[in-house]
Amino acid sequence: MVWEKNWVQLVDDALMKDHLIGLVMIQGKGKDPLTTEDLYSYGTVGSILKMAKVPEGGVRLMVQGLSRFKIEEITSSNPYFRARIEILKDQLEPGIETDALVNNARGLFIKVLELSPYLPSELGLLAQSVEDPGSLTDMITSTLNIPKEDKQDILETLQVKQRLQKITVILTKELEVLELGKKIQVEVKEGIDKTQREYYLREQLKAIQKELGEKDEKALEIEEYRQKIIERGLSPAAAKEAERELNRLSRMNTASPEYTVALTYLDWLTELPWQTHTEDNLDIQAAAKVLDDDHFDLEKVKKRILEYLAVRKLKPDMKGPILCFAGPPGTGKTSLGRSIARALGRKFVRLSLGGVRDEAEIRGHRRTYIGALPGRIIQGLRKAGSNNPVFILDEIDKVGADFRGDPSSALLEVLDPEQNSTFSDHYLEVEFDLSKVMFITTANILDTIPPALRDRMEVLDLSGYIEEEKIQIAQKHLIPKQLEEHGLSEKVLSFDKKALQLIIRSYTREAGLRNLEREIASICRGVAKEVAEGKIQTRKISEKDLYQYLGPVHFFSEVAERTQEPGVATGLAWTQAGGDILFVEASKMPGRRTLTLTGQLGEVMKESAGAALSYIRSKAGQLGIPEDFYEKNDIHIHVPAGAIPKDGPSAGTAIMTALTSLLTDRPIRGNLAMTGEITLRGLVLPVGGIKEKVLAAKRAGIGTIILPKKNEKDVEEIALHLKKGLKFHFVERMDEVIDLALCKNSRACKR
Repeated sequence: MVWEKNWVQLVDDALMKDHLIGLVMIQGKGKDPLTTEDLYSYGTVGSILKMAKVPEGGVRLMVQGLSRFKIEEITSSNPYFRARIEILKDQLEPGIETDALVNNARGLFIKVLELSPYLPSELGLLAQSVEDPGSLTDMITSTLNIPKEDKQDILETLQVKQRLQKITVILTKELEVLELGKKIQVEVKEGIDKTQREYYLREQLKAIQKELGEKDEKALEIEEYRQKIIERGLSPAAAKEAERELNRLSRMNTASPEYTVALTYLDWLTELPWQTHTEDNLDIQAAAKVLDDDHFDLEKVKKRILEYLAVRKLKPDMKGPILCFAGPPGTGKTSLGRSIARALGRKFVRLSLGGVRDEAEIRGHRRTYIGALPGRIIQGLRKAGSNNPVFILDEIDKVGADFRGDPSSALLEVLDPEQNSTFSDHYLEVEFDLSKVMFITTANILDTIPPALRDRMEVLDLSGYIEEEKIQIAQKHLIPKQLEEHGLSEKVLSFDKKALQLIIRSYTREAGLRNLEREIASICRGVAKEVAEGKIQTRKISEKDLYQYLGPVHFFSEVAERTQEPGVATGLAWTQAGGDILFVEASKMPGRRTLTLTGQLGEVMKESAGAALSYIRSKAGQLGIPEDFYEKNDIHIHVPAGAIPKDGPSAGTAIMTALTSLLTDRPIRGNLAMTGEITLRGLVLPVGGIKEKVLAAKRAGIGTIILPKKNEKDVEEIALHLKKGLKFHFVERMDEVIDLALCKNSRACKR
């Protein structure tokens, strides 16, 4: 470059005179040729102490800085820059703050020297010996490896106090960078040292084991898994997959993350009960006794279990059945599954499906995912340690579906005896035989279960219990259980039968037994408190004692009371919690052709009300109703308990009867309830949930029930003791309902 030759001439000229030159930095990267715009305005006056020429034609200088200057004017640029300058002096403000800044800067600089690999430690002694604050700042700045813009900023700062503040900030930042770098270096070194140490120790251990004739830990582990594969009796496909995984394991470094993944997979394969099973208790009488001891009634379910045992006795290799216990909450569905396991002598596994939305919960995750595990079916079998447990799938009607898949679709294979012998879990990727498992599912309602899944199950209804059954269950099961849980005995607390009847009738209204058990528990707590306080030693609960422990009665029998006036009919309804009764009230008022429906009625129920009104208008003459009644009146139909949504066609007969009673001013017979769908031609069509509705009528003390003729077969399936005390009328047309339900007058109803 041309400028390099000119600079050599500049040095020669300076050495011939006073050895002084002006040093300024070039802005940016600089360019050739340089212009005045490329130079900073502030620089340093330097005295050349030593010069040495280099073979390439340049020179090396040792220069001592003397003072700052500012360029006033560039007077010449050829052959090198000449300028008129102003010498600048430091502006020092002595004081405590300046002294503190000096000490702080000196201390930070010494710390930087301790951590910096490119700065000699002797600079610390130099920093201690420099007394002038401005010189100290300049010395520190010149030694640090910082951007030239920062150095130029320090150079241009004449006030020493500001210069100290700036160098403090720079030193602090430099110290943080160096400390972080040291921390990283220490961590990396520790990691490397640990790895190397472990490697050396392993190699030494191998050498020692070799000298002693022992196998290393990895070889022992692989041999142990091979032994497990033989002992567990894996299927041919599973054994082949396990051997393949073992071969991979033998070539793998034990420190590799894949090594742990492979070990976990082999653990699952070898811990599953491929050939392990429990022997069934085929003594039918003993199994029947266990079922009777644990549960009262439920004869249909018990009969089905004993039939299964009988067939197992004749055909040991039969496939496990898929049963579904459907019924209201609290009827003993889950506990019945536990009793079946006890009766059969099998292990018991329970899986709650309520709210499950991920298909992987059933089929497992692929091993490519971090933290992958088998599905909960395989997990349950490993926990049971048997390949033929009783497996309860609880709340199958509450399975959900979202973007993660549909668990109910995954259950199609699990709950199919023709397919589940080759069930494949995504994690295992080998087939596992589920045909020996006895799957039992539970549900409150069947409508939400997909048809394909429902078709694979044998549905057994647990409709609920009548009063006599609840008394028996309370005496045999609930009361002893609660006495034990509350630290009481039969000698301390006993219940009168009439007291139990009153609890069932007036403090609970349910198909199941949960609320009854809660009320019994409340009494046990109250008695336990009195016994602990020393107030009593024994207590026999009678009807008069219930108010003390349970408060006022919760429910009243109001059928006869509410149906005394014309226009009120008693209907029978099905709910998820079992059957129930509902009242249909009809009223008329002066108006003109308006039908009002209230009580949170659904669309189907509203249509039934419209059909009933149309039928009455078409048969008004035959029923003794003025044909223009609708022209002069508004009709209002209300179903109480208005906060509860109601829908379905089965209230059609009750709505029709309530309207006819209102318009003919003939009351409806007391102690009577009905259900059935109606048509515009006056036909009564069959409805569902007959058993639940019959039980609800019996619980409510109703003696007569009107049902559709085509539901007669459903009544025949109900046990005789449940129908005891009930009178059934089966009808085909609405005319028959009116004749059976309506009295000629109030006096006739009272008789």
